[in-house]
Amino acid sequence: MVQVLPQGRLAYGMQLPVQSQSTLYAEGWEAAAGPAELVEVARAAERSGFAYIACCEHVAIPRRLAGAMSTVWYDPVATLAHLAAVTERVRLLSHVAVVGFKHPLISAKQYATLDRLSGGRLILGVGAGHVQEEFAALGVEFERRGAVLDETIDALKAALGPEEFPEFKGERFGFSGLGQAPRPVQTPRPPVWVGGSSPAAVRRAAVRGDGWLPQGDRREQLPAQIAKLRRLREEAGIEEPVEIGTIAEPLYVGEPGWAVGRRTLSGAPERIAASLREYRAMGVGQIQVRFRSRSVTELTDQMAVFGEEVAVHLRD
Repeated sequence: MVQVLPQGRLAYGMQLPVQSQSTLYAEGWEAAAGPAELVEVARAAERSGFAYIACCEHVAIPRRLAGAMSTVWYDPVATLAHLAAVTERVRLLSHVAVVGFKHPLISAKQYATLDRLSGGRLILGVGAGHVQEEFAALGVEFERRGAVLDETIDALKAALGPEEFPEFKGERFGFSGLGQAPRPVQTPRPPVWVGGSSPAAVRRAAVRGDGWLPQGDRREQLPAQIAKLRRLREEAGIEEPVEIGTIAEPLYVGEPGWAVGRRTLSGAPERIAASLREYRAMGVGQIQVRFRSRSVTELTDQMAVFGEEVAVHLRD
């Protein structure tokens, strides 16, 4: 069993600001921010009891999508390794790494090193990817990305396991008699969380994942998705529990006094906690939170008040 979340309460983590700047969620202040703000937020997350900080992956954004997605996407391995050096406890999540872009031995080398450097804090979140031009530029077949990801996950589990000389044989990848060190700190291996909410992604999370990172599911959709995931896992004969997450609505603790958007959950800490506990009742074990903010200081203040006044109400 590869289970890493604290038990007995609804855990919470966050996708870091600055490192990805899609117009769907980036705040205005992030455009002029950089490494200093990333470090400040990572340290604030650790102080405020966040289970993880996360960084996403895109290699290159085509012009047709650059207006909406921007071209600002920090590399997850480099970013999380940098933040590992300035934190001690918070876990480091790739949400998500498009591991089908590379041979699994390359990814295994990078993420095993990250786990070693961080003292065993890696959570390897993986996903299929969606930008066709990236796949074309890297010589990876876009239409077969799901099958490539399935095999890559299996190969990574072998390569990140306890054996210095792992063995794997698949349709696309195979290796034996090749040693990799340093090995990950975590045993039997770092956890693998699978991202996505399509039928294929839910099945992949059910049969290959230690955790599930849904993408875009509304609250009312989650119970059916969770039931499906558990049914598929049972049918596959997998008895180990799966760590189920979700992305919560945007948050602002207190009365904002500025336009935070109609979907933002705001108000008293008890009100926010009561709303978030509904996720726990559905079977969710961790929520990824995003706070509305106008500066890095307002963001870290929001994180602090969440940790002090909301999180205490998230225990069972």
